[in-house]
Amino acid sequence: MQGWSKFEIPDMVTMDILSKLPVKSLARFRCVCKPWSSSFRTSDFITKHHQNNLTNNNLNLLLKRCHGNTRNDIHYFSALSTEKGENFSVTENIHLPFFENCWYAPVVSGPCNGLLCLHDAGKAALWNPSTREFKILPRSSVNRPPSVDSTSFGCLGFGFDSITDDYKVVRFVTNYFDENEEEGGLADWIHQVELYSLKSDSWKEISVPEAHPYASPLFNNYVNGSYYWQATGNSDYLILSFDMANENFSTLPLPTFGGSLAQYYLQLLDFNGSLGAIVYPREGTEKSIDLWVMNGSWTRQFSIESVSGVERPLGFWKNGELFLESSNHELVLFDPATRELKNLGIHAYQNTMQLIAYVESLVPINGRSEQEEHIIRRRAGDASNRY
Repeated sequence: MQGWSKFEIPDMVTMDILSKLPVKSLARFRCVCKPWSSSFRTSDFITKHHQNNLTNNNLNLLLKRCHGNTRNDIHYFSALSTEKGENFSVTENIHLPFFENCWYAPVVSGPCNGLLCLHDAGKAALWNPSTREFKILPRSSVNRPPSVDSTSFGCLGFGFDSITDDYKVVRFVTNYFDENEEEGGLADWIHQVELYSLKSDSWKEISVPEAHPYASPLFNNYVNGSYYWQATGNSDYLILSFDMANENFSTLPLPTFGGSLAQYYLQLLDFNGSLGAIVYPREGTEKSIDLWVMNGSWTRQFSIESVSGVERPLGFWKNGELFLESSNHELVLFDPATRELKNLGIHAYQNTMQLIAYVESLVPINGRSEQEEHIIRRRAGDASNRY
């Protein structure tokens, strides 16, 4: 037709539009043309895509759960819908055969830029649930002390070194020597700390801190370049941190919340880019929940008084709502403004639920696409789904 002319959108504008799309759409568009496919792999596009998701608060939800407390009761993930009106219904169940011989596996560290670190009993892997890339970390090449009888792998941290553009995993190791057990004494042990670099795909040994971390995180303990653990040192309870860039440990005090850890649970978390701590009582089904935030010193951000019929918090959602585990071990959503408690109809065995909120990311991890010997996805309601 006369009057029509070819109109071309500038490449910069095209890439800006594409950077606002979900990963699933970008995976399809890779087939459109080679320049697009190449552009999606550049660090500039990957960063812009991730920043757009952060700015728009495009959160995705995974719920780790289990239905029993024996080795036959396998932990798995449920992907929850975040579409308006769908009430966080389960869309997909994700099983991890790679970790099925481990008791509580997998422990989850992260997210960090959309990536998760999964680990247990010496096994560790990185996973991008958006691109479905999965990487098993190599066995550690760190030398163990001579004559060691057994080795156990303890707390682990995962984060990003922005100076070298590298993802790192720090892991605590305990080596045991049994010779004293024959005399009725306790086994001797030696601690080690090892650090994995994704860039080099290798482990190295680093110095052991004076404080020793304990407990598995319920929330994301990676905050602005550092990973945090609850720890013990010189008979005191404190917080141990590891800076991913300078690879140094440091300590800071727990918030003074007016009780003891024998009476209260304390869980560290990333709260809007600052280190936070949620404190709530160990006993009773009527919980008061305090949030403390570190900004040079600990300050109490807010308190939620007397929520009945709940066991523990599981994470914050948009607009300040709080996911909780109910006394009936169901996932519920609490609105502090209205004090409404909404049952979401999702069940699990007691204290096995963990909620992971992450934004989509194109960050590559030099792994392989998900394979059934490592990860199995089943649509909710699929007859072949065992759970």
